[in-house]
Parts: sequence; structure tokens; C-alpha cells
Amino acid sequence: MTEPTPTHNPGLMNRCADFGTIAEALDYAARGVTGLNFYSGKGELSEVLPYAALRVESMTLARRLLAAGLKPGERVGLLAESDGDFARAFYACQYAGLVPAPLPLPAAFGGRQGYIAFLRRMIEASDAHAVLCPEVLEDWLAEASAGLRLKFRGTIAALESAPMAPESDLPQGDPDALAYLQFSSGSTRFPVGVAVTQRALMTNAYGMAKFGLQVTEDDRATTWLPFYHDMGLVGFFLMPMACQRSVDILPTREFARRPLLWLSLISRNRSTISFSPSFGYEVCTKRARTAPADTLDLSCWRRAGIGGDMIRPAVLSRFAERFAATGFAPQAFSPSYGMAEATLALSFTPAGQGAREDSVDRIILEREHRAVPADPASQRARTFLVCGRMLPGHEIELRGEGEKLLPERQLGRIFVRGPSLMQGYFGAPEETARVLSPEGWLDTGDLGYLIDGQIVITGRAKDLVIIHGRNLWPQDLEWAAEADIPGLRSGDVAVFSVDEEETEEVVVLAQCRIPDPAGREALTQELTRFFRGRHGVETRVVLVPPHSLPQTSSGKLSRSRARKMYVEGVFAPYPSVEAAE
Repeated sequence: MTEPTPTHNPGLMNRCADFGTIAEALDYAARGVTGLNFYSGKGELSEVLPYAALRVESMTLARRLLAAGLKPGERVGLLAESDGDFARAFYACQYAGLVPAPLPLPAAFGGRQGYIAFLRRMIEASDAHAVLCPEVLEDWLAEASAGLRLKFRGTIAALESAPMAPESDLPQGDPDALAYLQFSSGSTRFPVGVAVTQRALMTNAYGMAKFGLQVTEDDRATTWLPFYHDMGLVGFFLMPMACQRSVDILPTREFARRPLLWLSLISRNRSTISFSPSFGYEVCTKRARTAPADTLDLSCWRRAGIGGDMIRPAVLSRFAERFAATGFAPQAFSPSYGMAEATLALSFTPAGQGAREDSVDRIILEREHRAVPADPASQRARTFLVCGRMLPGHEIELRGEGEKLLPERQLGRIFVRGPSLMQGYFGAPEETARVLSPEGWLDTGDLGYLIDGQIVITGRAKDLVIIHGRNLWPQDLEWAAEADIPGLRSGDVAVFSVDEEETEEVVVLAQCRIPDPAGREALTQELTRFFRGRHGVETRVVLVPPHSLPQTSSGKLSRSRARKMYVEGVFAPYPSVEAAE
């Protein structure tokens, strides 16, 4: 098949995720002609997988997995390559009553041994009884799972001639059963498996489709997001299928090499919905300075979602300006808020609102925890993006000291409750009890405030740097330095605090590409003066080699790991020029 699946489903009524289980949703989607389309790094269509074919092949694989000795309720690790085999394996688990646990690929783990050790811990954490992987990672998986008692380990191809259980052995779908385990990205701790039920998944998909995005039969999705994270898995693998929408899929690694290919696919196939963290928009804007972009037509893109990290308003402004000639409408920006513990989404901005900014007095916010409006041009202004209202059936509370409920424009810790929240962390009751109350309130760990009933996120509570009664957000300091100091790039700076002889010290790690000692010393002094003069903060600046700041498996800065590495002495002293190169 040389053409992608169509956008429309002639003769099939569009349903917005109003199903009891994932398998039931695929049964219905298979009655149409839409499906998944996988692209190569050259932008060529490498595989077309209509939902009708996906259903048949997944049911066949489900019977083979049961014949291999797996039993309903057991976990199956899936190394989440962006290809048709991952789709077949994930949906096979749904038909077999198994619980898939998408696992990350090696990109962010600093080499083979680091990835193998991480993968083994994830297999153990999910108590997996089988693990499926791409052929290129078979040897890595064999090493990671050595000595573990697995019923099967390897590729789907290895099961092609295996026996099949009778179709009658496939269990009936149960809305209260686990649908999958979603591992966190590891930005604040070792990943834990978020246990998501069928009911929670379908509730969240319905809320996103019906109220968040207002999905219609004219919609088509495009993604480069990895399937081992919630935005990729739920937002662009499960939810579109549950709405019978076609999806065009570019592997994450190919996006990293050719980011404008993402926009090219949107333009070529007339996609209407696509999401990205901030850095996706940022890298496209930078690449478009030297690569042709004005031949694109992005006028079809009605929901340009933004989420997954702290949103940088300036990044979106630059993207909208650079791609205005392509027909991209700034009103298409759709900031949102969510997390894996809530399946995916908690809030969406109304259609057409775009990237609404709220500028507040930074000093009052830091000292008094009040979000007082300020002139955006003021040096004291700090601008945040408004992330919309909660999905129907979900509640939000902003709490201060002593669990006191706070009014609008009061900064507090965010608690949420609703039907799409996780069952808990798999196999970790103490961790679950720490964040999920008996009354169903989830402590998100995020800070923010409300404005006109919409949520504004200001950062993670545990990342706050508290100096002399001031609450400083590390990302503010990081972004400011990266924007103003020549030679620094996005992602080059990590800021955190450490206890130093009963005092709190602010540490700045900055990736440095300057070869001579004099230049490095000048950069250290410039950063020290910058933080002292601009933010009134005394810092200890430590220069580190390029690519040395740790990232999560989703490519975000892992500030907590950077802090741990600093405390353990990993970053000092600065290595020789030869080592840095």
C-alpha cells in the first residue's frame, strides 16, 4: 500500500471514545478505513496499518501469547519503537487481557550498559512475565533480562509460527481491569509504573476528544512523540484510534535529526491536531532559519498542542512569527496541563484562545505568593501561559500551608480529583499513599494559581529554590541565562540548591564549549554577575562539558539527577579540553 490511510470514514458514524475498553474501541474503528501510517526519516511511507488489519493481526498475536503460557492480568514489557509491531503487541495485550508496559528506547541513557541496567530495573518493577522488542535490541534485552524468569523474550517475528490458543480463550473486556502501566519519565525519581484502568483511559480519552479538542470526522493527527510516554501513547496512539482518526507517525529519533519533517507531514497530509513540548517548537524555529520552510502549508493545523514541560511563551511567539507565512494561526496554540497519574490530560484551553499569557509581578510572587498582574514590559514581570479549565468531572484545589484552600491568584500546591486518575503506582502502596488520599485527591507536586477558572502552572514544588524567604523558580533562572549569555544554548543550564554548612547555596551547572581556561573563567564570572545583577542571587557556577547534563527518557532536563551528580562530585573538576571534545 503506497498511500496513507484516508482522513474520512465513509459510512461509519464518528464516535468520540465512548467505549468501555480499548479492545471495544478498536473493534469499532476496524469497521472503517482509517488507521496508522509510519514514516521514515526521509519522509517516506514505510508502513500502512489500517485499524481493520491491526485488529485481525492483534487478535492472532493475542492467541499466540496465551498459548505461550501467559495469563490474563500478567504484565508484558514492550520496547516502544514507533512501528507497527508495537501497535500489534499493545493491542494484542488488550485482546488477551494482558497488561502492556511500554518501555523506553536507549536514546537518553548514556550508552549500552546504562540502558541495560535501567531496562532490567523496569522489567523487575513491572513484574513482567514477557518482554517484546525490536530485532535490533534483541541482544540488549537478552542481557537486561538474564536470569529473570520470563515466559517469552524476543520479537513478534519469533512468534509467527508459534501455536495459537482458541479464540474462545480470549477474555471478555473488563472496564475495571488494568489497561496498561505507564512509567514516569524519571525526572524526579526512578520511574514507577502508573497503573491505568480501562475505565480511566476511556474517560480521559472521551474528555479530551469531546471537550478538550472537540474532535470531528475531519480531524487527522500527526506525531513524533514516543509511545513510552503518556502524551505519545494516550494522546496520539489510543485517543485517535478511539475516535477512528488516522495518525501519521514519525519516529522520535527521526524528528531529532530532521525536525521540519514533522511540519512537512502535517502540511502534506493536512493534519489538524499535533502536540509537542516546548523544545519541539523551538528546534523547528531554529532549523527553519537555515532550511526552507515557506513551502509548507500549515493552515490546516487547528490544534497545535503544547504540554509535557514548563511552557516558554517566547518560544511559541517565535514559532508563530517564523511560520506565519505558511498559514499557521497563533490561535491554534492549545496549552494544556496533565500527567501520567491522570492518564494524560486534566485541562485544555478553549478553542481559539491560543497561547494566552498572564504577566505577574515576580517579586510579589516570590515573596508573598500572590499573582498580582504586572505590565509585561516591566523588569519585575514574569509571564506564564494559561492552561485552561479542568475536563468535566474533574476537580482542582489550590492549597497553601496547613492544607488551606486558596482563592484565585494565590500561589499554592495543586491537588486534583476525578475519574481518570490512576489506580495507583504498581506494586508501590507506600508511594501511592504519599500522593493519593483516601478521598481520591492527587497531590500533583506542581505549583500554580487560578485565573478566571483556568489553571496557570508555575513549576514543580520540589524544584523551588528558597532563599531568604524568596521562592525562585529554577527554570526562570535557566531560561534567562540561556537567552542572554552568548554561547549558551537551550538546555545548557541547570539550577538547584544544596545545603552547605546549614545554609542554602544556589548552584548553577552550565554546559561549556569554550576550549581555553581564560574563556571558561570569563564565562564563569559573566554568569555569576548575571545572576547577582539580574536576579539578586549569589550562585556557585560550575562549568561542565557539553552533553553532560542528565536527561529523562523523554529528553527533559533531570534537575534532581543533576543535583545528585553534583553532590557526589561527578562534575568537578572540569575535564581537559581533549576529554570535553
